Amino acid sequence: MKQGTQLDFSGQTIFVGIDVHKKSWKVSLRSTHMELKTFSQEPSPKALSGHLQQNYPSADYRLVYEAGFCGFGYQRQFSELGMSCIVVNPADVPLTDKEKQRKSDTVDCRKLSKTLSEGALKGIFVPGIEQQDDRGIIRVYQQMIKDQTRYKNRIKGWLNFQDQSVTVDTDKYWSNHYICLLKALCLPSSARINLDILLQGYQQTRIMVLTATREVRALSRQPRYQQIIKLIRTIPGIGEITALLFVTEIGDIERFDSLDALCGYVGLVPDMHSSGDQKIILGLTKRAHHQLREKLIEASWIAVRLDPAMTLAFNNLCKRMKKNKAIIRIAKKMLNRIRFVMKNQKPYVTSVVK
Repeated sequence: MKQGTQLDFSGQTIFVGIDVHKKSWKVSLRSTHMELKTFSQEPSPKALSGHLQQNYPSADYRLVYEAGFCGFGYQRQFSELGMSCIVVNPADVPLTDKEKQRKSDTVDCRKLSKTLSEGALKGIFVPGIEQQDDRGIIRVYQQMIKDQTRYKNRIKGWLNFQDQSVTVDTDKYWSNHYICLLKALCLPSSARINLDILLQGYQQTRIMVLTATREVRALSRQPRYQQIIKLIRTIPGIGEITALLFVTEIGDIERFDSLDALCGYVGLVPDMHSSGDQKIILGLTKRAHHQLREKLIEASWIAVRLDPAMTLAFNNLCKRMKKNKAIIRIAKKMLNRIRFVMKNQKPYVTSVVK
């Protein structure tokens, strides 16, 4: 007598929501019609794959987890195992007020599997490993710049608090001469130690900034980026590092169907609240790629001085709105130019006033 029957889930889909943590995962399994089970396991894609294939053989597995500390490594491992896995922005997972008040790993993974089964989740873009690593270089560079600025502000604040004034033409640029003047200040012993520690921190950070800058510039001259960066730099206001930032962060420009989609990714769209006849514009959205948006606005201020077409557009906009709002419109024009150059692989031609 035959004791068992080989299970076959062909044509059926198993939805898997994973709440990932460093030491363990909380996993919720769901079919098209019902929740199956929720359990904890070790943080291992291979172990989860084995469990699914043993209990639900030949099914179509669809997995999801929230973007966070683990990056895209698990997604890539699931893909190598032949499983469809997406990574979602945590803000895109709909939660009721009750779920927010009683948040737990079990609630989170169940919500992920249920929302995935309803087709209400859209995965974020997963970059290739090379693109991800290249992004890392320029992101570290930006972090070093911020750290250097923090040390400058700490030193300035300390000097003001101690009523010390060192004003020379070079203090704006923090030259070696200015640092020497700070080191030569006549101060009580404890105050001298305090300032020396701050100066040492600044100088170490400055060395790291110089190192990161060299690496970023070396990366921009790599064959995979050299041509496209050269094309983007034909746009007035765009420098080498800003061009590299856009190339590494955006990647394939074809993944954006329209300029509006690209503006939404960068964060050049407003948040709004509309109810009935009332419509309130809340300003630029907080959901943005802040590095790209900041650099784009910085480049726009340069472009309105260098590009006659941008100068004309900015002056016309300033007739009916404030400058800080007008520059956002200019930033959208800049983004459209970057998109055109990347899509068509053609240089930008500066307009000429006749």
